[in-house]
Amino acid sequence: MDVILLERIAKLGNLGDVVHVKPGYARNYLLPQRKALRATEANKAYFEREKAALEAANEAKRSEAGEVSTALDGQFFVLIRQAGESGQLYGSVTARDIATIATDKGYPITRQQVVIDRPIKELGLHDIEVRLHPEVTVTVTANVALTEDEAETQAARGLRVGDEPPEEVAAPAPVEAPPVEETEEASAETEETTGGEETGETDEGKPEA
Repeated sequence: MDVILLERIAKLGNLGDVVHVKPGYARNYLLPQRKALRATEANKAYFEREKAALEAANEAKRSEAGEVSTALDGQFFVLIRQAGESGQLYGSVTARDIATIATDKGYPITRQQVVIDRPIKELGLHDIEVRLHPEVTVTVTANVALTEDEAETQAARGLRVGDEPPEEVAAPAPVEAPPVEETEEASAETEETTGGEETGETDEGKPEA
């Protein structure tokens, strides 16, 4: 199915582009969310008439999202959950949970704006993308912990309570080679040679009888 995009869609196209998509994707997502129009001749003519107004509205939304992103980007949101000794949650943290706590803290977002592949099912710090606008995305951190104290510790250490940072292995000290000990036999040979050279007593130097 061919559709006219009414906003930028990642990996698909920009505002005003006519793109071909699967019918189910169009009917279940793009059309109901008013992110696109069927690419009929009537809709193409409508888009051309309203293009300037649609672009202006998109720019206003992008500008508003940019202002929100300045405050929201990098925020930590604490979610207290029960979990087993291994850190696995008795339940999960979903996009709805992230949107709810962010809104409660003064950052109104919807669950549709929270980009999460699958629910969070373990304690710890989890980076989550929030798409405020097709062209504005920020990252927040879900700090999932058993208690407020543990959440504070996790945030300070940058890892889950109970996990330890890897120990640095010190490089081995260089090994010095042991001094070479001179054997008695080699020492004796050296002294004999040195003595002969000093006195000059060689066979060739002796007087004839």
